[in-house]
Amino acid sequence: MEVTGIISGLIIGIVIGALGRLVIPGRQRIPLWLTIVIGVAAAMVGTALAGVFGVADTSGVDWVELGIQVALAALGVSVTAGLYGRRKE
Repeated sequence: MEVTGIISGLIIGIVIGALGRLVIPGRQRIPLWLTIVIGVAAAMVGTALAGVFGVADTSGVDWVELGIQVALAALGVSVTAGLYGRRKE
């Protein structure tokens, strides 16, 4: 993988993680770096799932793929916030 691919993956992960965090109501007490990691993972898994479902290659913006990625990020943030919050108490 080239450096530009890694950088673009991190940027997309940051955006997906932030969107996933915004979808969840209330305050999530997890660090920013963990949100980014969840976003990167959700972006990769969401892209793979979009490929499996055959919606990865569309003309224009891939709204279905983006929706899958944000939903996975929201799920990841929600689960992680619940587990992370319990660990601290």
